Amino acid sequence: MSWQTYVDEHLMCEIEGHHLTAAAIVGHDGAVWAQSAAFPEVTAITNPAAIIFFSFFFLIDPADICWDLFVCVQFKAEEMTDIMKDFDEPGHLAPTGMFLGTAKYMVIQGEPGAVIRGKKGAGGVTVKKTGQALIIGIYDEPMTPGQCNLVVERLGDYLLEQGM
Repeated sequence: MSWQTYVDEHLMCEIEGHHLTAAAIVGHDGAVWAQSAAFPEVTAITNPAAIIFFSFFFLIDPADICWDLFVCVQFKAEEMTDIMKDFDEPGHLAPTGMFLGTAKYMVIQGEPGAVIRGKKGAGGVTVKKTGQALIIGIYDEPMTPGQCNLVVERLGDYLLEQGM
């Protein structure tokens, strides 16, 4: 089964009439293995005028804009480093929050070394660590935190059982 199939059929599945807003499977190094269409990503802007426009009006540092012709990685290196560090040192993200792309989540609970959960407004995020990857699920109401946890952690537990 492809990584994209895991996202499409297992993470984006319907639970009690609801589904995740976005989901991804990401390697420990931050490389995206598969993602849903709505998962946050930064797309390259190659027109210099557009770069100036976006950096000025959306307060984006031009250094953070990808200058390639291809889609850029949606995570800054330090975001992935901080998430991985929180798995090794639980509580690392609590003072600053967890960032995924442009979204900041307040870290609310988790299972040390295994799961990080965050909240942002009426939604949130669950990140499950496996041996090789992070399973990420983002939700908004009417999906509940418990439903998000169930979907993300169920796939993560399955992958752990498979040695992944």
